[in-house]
Amino acid sequence: MSELMGVINLDHELDLLNELTYFRCGAAVPFAGRYRLIDFVLSNMANAEMKDIAVFVRRKYRSLMDHLGEGRPWDLDRKRGGLFILPPDWNDSSDTSHGDLQHLRNNLDFFNRGKAKFILHSGSQHLCKVDFCDAFNYHKEKGADVTLIYTKVDQLEPEHDPCLRLEVGEDGLVSNIHHEKDHPNIYMEMFIMEKKFFLEQVRHCIAHGDSYFFRDAIQKNHHNLKIAAYEYKGYHAVINSVESYYKNSLELLCPKNYKNLFKERPVNTKIKYEAPTKYLDSASVNNSLVANGCIIGGKVENSILFRGVRVQKGAKITNSIIMQKCVIGENAVIENVILDKDVNLPPDRMLVGDVKRPFVIAKSSTL
Repeated sequence: MSELMGVINLDHELDLLNELTYFRCGAAVPFAGRYRLIDFVLSNMANAEMKDIAVFVRRKYRSLMDHLGEGRPWDLDRKRGGLFILPPDWNDSSDTSHGDLQHLRNNLDFFNRGKAKFILHSGSQHLCKVDFCDAFNYHKEKGADVTLIYTKVDQLEPEHDPCLRLEVGEDGLVSNIHHEKDHPNIYMEMFIMEKKFFLEQVRHCIAHGDSYFFRDAIQKNHHNLKIAAYEYKGYHAVINSVESYYKNSLELLCPKNYKNLFKERPVNTKIKYEAPTKYLDSASVNNSLVANGCIIGGKVENSILFRGVRVQKGAKITNSIIMQKCVIGENAVIENVILDKDVNLPPDRMLVGDVKRPFVIAKSSTL
């Protein structure tokens, strides 16, 4: 859709996944056997045929850059436009901006050169399959200054606590934005705004010493804006803690949840060519998600194995997430555990975590 340009703003997203974010930002954390968290919002934008997409990053973005590359899996490796990974520019001595407004000010060229007339702004922590074309049409129908995308949850979970909530009237307009934890309308950190108006608000906020665009331009000013609310009704998960990551990952072992996340529009990711998984005669796998390139000689139950995992004979893995190229030694026992990439677990070792608080081992550890 040539009328929309995408912004994936990671500046305000803290690295709250403990060991999983020691060496990477949250958007680069692996998920669902072969993906990264950023793949979902980026694929939603690509499926809406956006020609220009910027990723605003501030820290620990080497892994993210390696994953995204030139954007080929999302058809964003273009001569004009495409995917832009934009760290802040620290060399302007006259720059007095702060927070994510600093990113916006330092990268005004991205907005000025793009031909799209509207901005779709998003983070990466809300996993969903929003149809941005439908949301954009809703925005135009409402004639709103800004449209916020939200979902109404049936059961509030701890990961919803930090999320903003929206009060939505019968006319589909937002009357209030707040942090009341018992309210079910979860703001998904996605909004649509006309580019010209967006840049006007950026300049106004910077001139008044503000730091964060959504808080200072929209939330604090909601009485003076016509704010529409687009309700999303599909699969939704918030990944903002180790506990929410673990829980929402294992819930994908339910076929209904998996189909809701991956059906219809595709989710693209970095392509890696590996052989199919090899199951030895001693292997036993039940209710698990296993990526390609693995060699399984032990027992795997209710678990997720990423690419290239090796499970030796006699090893047992239960309710666990094993990331790329981990090696599980003979007769080792793992239960309620998350192993980051390249972890080597020796034979006969036992790692047991709690169902609600999994045991996490950082990347490239040898125990």
